[in-house]
Amino acid sequence: MRNITSKKTTKKTKKPESLGFFASVKLKIAKSKDRRAFRKDTRVSLHKSFKRSYKEDYNRKTELPGLLSHSHETFKVIFRNWKLFLPLILFIFVFNVILVGLMSQESYDTFRDALDETNENLAHGQLGNLGKAGLMLIGTITTGGLTRGMSEVQQVFMVFLVIVTWLITIYLVRHILAGHKVKFRDGLYNALTPFISTFCIVGIIFIELIPIFIVTITYSAAVLTEFLNTPFYALVYFIFAALLVLLSAYLLSSSILALIAITAPGLYPITALNTASDIITGRRIRFIIRVVFMFLVLAICWIVVMMPIIMIDTSLKQSIEWTQSIPAVQSALLFMTIFSVVYMSTYLYLFYRKLLDMD
Repeated sequence: MRNITSKKTTKKTKKPESLGFFASVKLKIAKSKDRRAFRKDTRVSLHKSFKRSYKEDYNRKTELPGLLSHSHETFKVIFRNWKLFLPLILFIFVFNVILVGLMSQESYDTFRDALDETNENLAHGQLGNLGKAGLMLIGTITTGGLTRGMSEVQQVFMVFLVIVTWLITIYLVRHILAGHKVKFRDGLYNALTPFISTFCIVGIIFIELIPIFIVTITYSAAVLTEFLNTPFYALVYFIFAALLVLLSAYLLSSSILALIAITAPGLYPITALNTASDIITGRRIRFIIRVVFMFLVLAICWIVVMMPIIMIDTSLKQSIEWTQSIPAVQSALLFMTIFSVVYMSTYLYLFYRKLLDMD
């Protein structure tokens, strides 16, 4: 009797254990299926296939502040925390001078002499100091004065410093908005973790810029061959170029936000691209308008800061000889370039945060 009861008890104890094991496995499988279905249901998958996307599906809530208020908020974040951003700008400035170098004084003097000669021959000296300063600023920027004569190694260092400035700025702004007490050294030591992931997205952005590269190459070829002199051919080329530029703008709008999303800890490049494309869906036009306005604000800042510096530098070098070897304009150009990267990083991160808060 004792043996029979022991066998029965063992059977009774084994049976629920085996059922509990298989039940737990089935429960895990069901949970994993539910999670996959939840991801498919919650993820915005508009414009990802040949199926039609209706307006009520992608018309998303975008109660954003105005353009001026957004720009003002960006300046407020930077100037209120100047003890963080000024060391960042000076740090990148010093390393840029060491690794890349400033614009050469010879090329700047050559451009200034050519502008003076043009002023005497064409404008009969009536251009004035303000006009010459404006033309020197525009000519220096449009002709690539900051990057002229760079070797391939220097260009790689310049891209490296731009990415470092981008990552440190976003790290500092994130902690400022979170109310944390952050120091510049914290950003320098901790912000460079997603450097490789950011570089991967930069490579994807370079691929997305190929349509614009095609437009520039074909435009130069069309000008050389006088292809655009015929009105019909010019219209056809304009449509072709407009479509390629729109394609690049459509792709870049999500990739630029992916540069911000990748700074989140533990995020991979493809996941960041998918997240950014989901956030920007239905909001690309608003995003492009804000980017254009951002460059407009930066252009005004460049004019306000650089025009007086160029005028003062020109007058001093004409009157005092020993000031001709001082690269004042070149240093100011580099300083404003680094400040522009800081401003763009802060501006775009604030826009990204507002979209996340709405979603």
